[in-house]
Amino acid sequence: MSNILLTQDPGKILGPIAKLLGYIMEGIFFVIDKIGIPNIGLAIILFTIVMYLLMMPLTIKQQKFSKLSAKMNPELQAVQAKYKNRKDNDAMMAMNMETKAIYAKYGVSPTGNCLQLIIQMPILFALYRVINNMPAYVDKIKEAFFPLVDNLIAQAGSTEFIKTFSQAGYFGKQFENESFINGVTTYVQNTFIDVLNKSSTAEWLSIKDKFPNLSEDVDHTLGLLNQYNNFLGLNIGNSPSYIMKEAISAGSYLMVLAAVSIPVLSAVTQWINLKLMPQQETQSDNKNDTQNTMMQSMKTMNMMMPIMSAIFCYTLPAGLGLYWVAGAVVRSIQQVVINKHIDKLDLDEIIKKNEVKAKKKMEKAGVKAEQMAAYANMNTKKVSTAAKASSTPSMTAEEKEEAVRKSTEYYNKNAKPGSMMSKANMVKQYNEKNNK
Repeated sequence: MSNILLTQDPGKILGPIAKLLGYIMEGIFFVIDKIGIPNIGLAIILFTIVMYLLMMPLTIKQQKFSKLSAKMNPELQAVQAKYKNRKDNDAMMAMNMETKAIYAKYGVSPTGNCLQLIIQMPILFALYRVINNMPAYVDKIKEAFFPLVDNLIAQAGSTEFIKTFSQAGYFGKQFENESFINGVTTYVQNTFIDVLNKSSTAEWLSIKDKFPNLSEDVDHTLGLLNQYNNFLGLNIGNSPSYIMKEAISAGSYLMVLAAVSIPVLSAVTQWINLKLMPQQETQSDNKNDTQNTMMQSMKTMNMMMPIMSAIFCYTLPAGLGLYWVAGAVVRSIQQVVINKHIDKLDLDEIIKKNEVKAKKKMEKAGVKAEQMAAYANMNTKKVSTAAKASSTPSMTAEEKEEAVRKSTEYYNKNAKPGSMMSKANMVKQYNEKNNK
């Protein structure tokens, strides 16, 4: 595999994931090569489809979390409004308990959505690494660089020459590595392949000018790579900006249109994908100004993302742009299917099942399920009613009295030190004190 995987991996997480995904890409390219269409563009599309299908369970779980969160948010907001002007420890503890009870009721975790993203992010970064370094993962593509690489290494001054290539600076550490300096064959080969894999057609042709005796080897390697990289007439190893420049010089306006289509399609498909994602509606209540600000920021970012994707796809190799477009198309189709699946779910039934699970967990923790259920109902129902009836976040005297009565009834019995029940007694005592 390419030295970039050994010397530039940020930590030890991406390497193993990228290696695993590399095996999938290798398998896909092996199959399409056997049926006579060894094409990197087709391999990227098939690879994208396979990967998003594999990640579909995580995506469904994430969307289910979003739906349950939307239904849960009014209760959370009511609890936050109730304790809005209270900063003492007892009030904070009470608010945390009520919040946890709501999360338990809906069967979600405050960090649930973040966890899904944390799991997916290394996979997405590894996907980018595989697609951006195909010779490192697909032996058939790596073989195309030989015998050119060996013959190029043997030429006097070849290292200094190849360092002048536009992307060579990205691999500067590899040229300074002891293995390269000491002439370790595999390391030197991989470094040359890394640079050549990122080089433009003009830089490839410059090898023929500098070392005329390698012309045949350059033509052989370029012929194979062009075959692998040709997708609907475009060399996806070059960036659309480079393709456009070359096409304009050659007067091929059809090629210009083809080059522009990649960043345009990237922006359009990204926009469609964002529109299909579940959207939370802005709250009209002034109490939710902070949340509204965050949602507005999210909308602004969603508007900028298609523009940014177009810019990236215009300057990066067209192969990455193809992956971006294919990924957006697959996600959009996936989102339509998931939305239909989620809409068919009985959220009330899911909440009931979650309540049963929560009760079992509480019983294991030494808290009677009936007591915690009554506590959750007492808080969420009364807070919700109070929030709708009045804009004042505080409970009325009657509601406080009722809360004290119920907390006494359910939590003044068999409270173990440090248990949830003992903490509930503290809340009860706080409420009693404030009723005086």
